[in-house]
Amino acid sequence: MTEPVESTEPAEPTAQADAGVLLRVEGVVKEFGLRQTISERITRLKPEPHRAVDDVSFELRRGEILGLAGGSGSGKTTLARCIVRLIEPDAGTIEVDGIDVRAAKGDDLRELRRRMQMVFQDPYASLNPRMTVKTALHEAGRVHKRPGSDNADQFVREALERVHLSASLAERRPRELSGGQRQRVAVARALAVGPEVLIADEAVSALDVSVQAQLLNLFLDLRDELGVAILFVAHQLAVLAEVADRVAVMNKGRIVEVGETAAVFHDPQDEYTRALLAAHPHVRLSAGAAS
Repeated sequence: MTEPVESTEPAEPTAQADAGVLLRVEGVVKEFGLRQTISERITRLKPEPHRAVDDVSFELRRGEILGLAGGSGSGKTTLARCIVRLIEPDAGTIEVDGIDVRAAKGDDLRELRRRMQMVFQDPYASLNPRMTVKTALHEAGRVHKRPGSDNADQFVREALERVHLSASLAERRPRELSGGQRQRVAVARALAVGPEVLIADEAVSALDVSVQAQLLNLFLDLRDELGVAILFVAHQLAVLAEVADRVAVMNKGRIVEVGETAAVFHDPQDEYTRALLAAHPHVRLSAGAAS
């Protein structure tokens, strides 16, 4: 098996580079079985399983944004769901602050899931359509016994202000919100439980460009103000160029290249990374990523 390419372009040291590792993923594998075709049933041959995640390893440092890039079907979402055990991986190690996620059960697993929160691509599907914004946010804090959750109004107001939304939206339901507002509510719900790791799975891909920019600025603010480490999954390289401190490129279930965003985008070492960049000719690094 080939190892992921490390970018060779030198990069200026950053605060994130000196920070400790918060999330460590080593050798994670996830396979899915396939249905037998008619010919396979006749010949009694078993179809080969599809390996969606193939021996993936990476580290997420405290207070950094790691971009996970790759085309559709590369295994990005499956990997993200394996990390929080929405899908059980078949092999490998996942650790949060040295704690084995795969071995955790009961209250220990509940606490790890509080520390790792996920923001999905479609907030309309991930938010309960029958719940008001207030109920959704307060329930998250109450279930995890978060400080201040005994005062629902104040808890919800602070949660909305954290994502730059007005408290007047608290009594609305998801269908009464715009796409950008719904995604901010989804982020607010994730933050309401006090996570240390935020996994954003294509969190801005369904939004128009202007709303995307607002959400990306929000994620940068959360990183800077709260110190939340973010695994930012996206197929849009322009999005990762704006927010990611480092980027890992995934292809056919494997990470093929990883490094500082500027180094990877300026001088990609892997053929697949070069092909991705060639398909996104208008990618421009932000001032922060380029420095």
